[in-house]
Amino acid sequence: MMQVFTYLLLGFLVVCAVSVSLSKNLLNSILIFMSYSLVMSVIWILLESPDLAITEAAVGAGITSVLFFLTLKKIQAMIGSDREEKEGEEKDE
Repeated sequence: MMQVFTYLLLGFLVVCAVSVSLSKNLLNSILIFMSYSLVMSVIWILLESPDLAITEAAVGAGITSVLFFLTLKKIQAMIGSDREEKEGEEKDE
């Protein structure tokens, strides 16, 4: 029974990895990456490596995802300000 659960988790990892690379929405990619890291931490627990599981959960799903969200927010703000400048220039003409 435990091997079936492990194989399901490994299959989910493969699906997450493929879907991150095929996703066109950056927010969806970040969320999929977070789920990948959480599943990977569960796999580390199953492999009896709690230190790696805690590190994966903290760094992979925690800190890295927060940095990705902040970067995405900055990128969207830059894109938004560029669009506002272009719209302002078009109205002036």
